[in-house]
Amino acid sequence: MHEPFSLLLSVYEGDQPDFLRRAFRSAVHDQTLRPDQVVIVRDGPVREELAACLEELAAGSPVPVTFVPLEHNGGLGPALDAGLTASQYDVVARMDADDVAMPQRFSVEIPLIAEADIVGSGLLEFTGDIDNIVGQRVPPTDPAQIQAYARMHDPFNHPTVVYRRSAVLAAGGYGDLPLMEDYALFARMLAGGARAVNVAEPLVWYRVGATAFKRRGGAALLRSELRLQAEFRRLGFTTTAQFIRNVLIRGGYRLVPWWLRRAVYRPVVARYTANQDPQQRGTVPAESDGPVEAQGTGAPRPDYGQLPAQQHGWLGPETKPRVKS
Repeated sequence: MHEPFSLLLSVYEGDQPDFLRRAFRSAVHDQTLRPDQVVIVRDGPVREELAACLEELAAGSPVPVTFVPLEHNGGLGPALDAGLTASQYDVVARMDADDVAMPQRFSVEIPLIAEADIVGSGLLEFTGDIDNIVGQRVPPTDPAQIQAYARMHDPFNHPTVVYRRSAVLAAGGYGDLPLMEDYALFARMLAGGARAVNVAEPLVWYRVGATAFKRRGGAALLRSELRLQAEFRRLGFTTTAQFIRNVLIRGGYRLVPWWLRRAVYRPVVARYTANQDPQQRGTVPAESDGPVEAQGTGAPRPDYGQLPAQQHGWLGPETKPRVKS
């Protein structure tokens, strides 16, 4: 028997009904292990079409849905904190409103949370539809590497995580640090002794757009970056040398032209990942005699061939942008 768990989604005016329908179906209807509750946070008013979609999903859900309407759009962090309050169970799975969960996602992750406080996985980046894979993000899986990696990068792919609400609340919840709230939370959890597990196996298809590199920079993201680094130093999560390094490298990355970010991102990341142990990278073999089993399930996983190798996240955004009204 697995621990019961809640699925937490936040929806706001900028979300697309068709994307939301697919995300919900993939994370509820199509899962080999379904959540026991779905918590949908409506982050501020939404247009009629999106409101109708939310009603449709709740009415047709095979599991109970708890709807949390917020009067004003306050951003992703506060919305998720409100959703955590409405979760009936200590184990909570995150899902974005425009991504697609692989059917075996919770069958892989939920057994692992029995001995952990946070579990994440790899993901596949796609544009348009999931048959158009443009890259992958592979997180560090060794506990020591997760700790070391977190000093400069977010060690978890946020849309893939399952965590214990008690551990999240003990770390102060998400708070309100636009575009960086997940990284800040996970760092506080690790600093507080949270037990962390990452699976290299991709378990979520992550939707990316043509403007992704433009969103990775700018004054607003730089301000959040500087706040994040100041918090890390204040907590003692980073040393003075690490603080200076992060401000110069991560902060500088936010200031360069978007076309330069695009030119630098993939070559640097690919070279970093290529130097890792193949099992650590978790890349899918280009050739095999048959279907490869998803870790911990015995269920076959698709063969994606050799995908563009990417280290998790690197200096890209920790969360997708959420517009405040």
